[in-house]
Amino acid sequence: MIFGQNREELRALYRSAWQKRSEGLPMSALENQIADVIALHPEYHGALAADDIDRDYLPEGGESNPYLHMGLHLGLREQIATDRPAGIRGVFTKLSADAGDVHAVEHRMIDCLAETLWEAQRDGSAPDERRYLERLRQLAR
Repeated sequence: MIFGQNREELRALYRSAWQKRSEGLPMSALENQIADVIALHPEYHGALAADDIDRDYLPEGGESNPYLHMGLHLGLREQIATDRPAGIRGVFTKLSADAGDVHAVEHRMIDCLAETLWEAQRDGSAPDERRYLERLRQLAR
């Protein structure tokens, strides 16, 4: 895995990438990708600077997990770059051409990704790529 299994290490990677971007320091390709997503989300900059890196974000309390949200952006971007599942790049291209706002398109698409991942976790199964693509194609209609 790119990030490993440790939540604190993953969150530290986000923080480090953002700090390097802020200070104009050299960055790896992955750090640049992470910093690009962070830059699109100023509402999360405070979480990156906070001392409680191991904080839980609970939906029951109306909280959104900034690291999960940004990770979904990164995962979606990887899917689009590799066109896996096959056809996702075409859906993204159509949605982007229609909407003109790539970030807003990503948000619509990550809603589908999050739902698909939630279902897989709930069912104890692999994500259903067919169903995921169908959700995405419905966005493009």
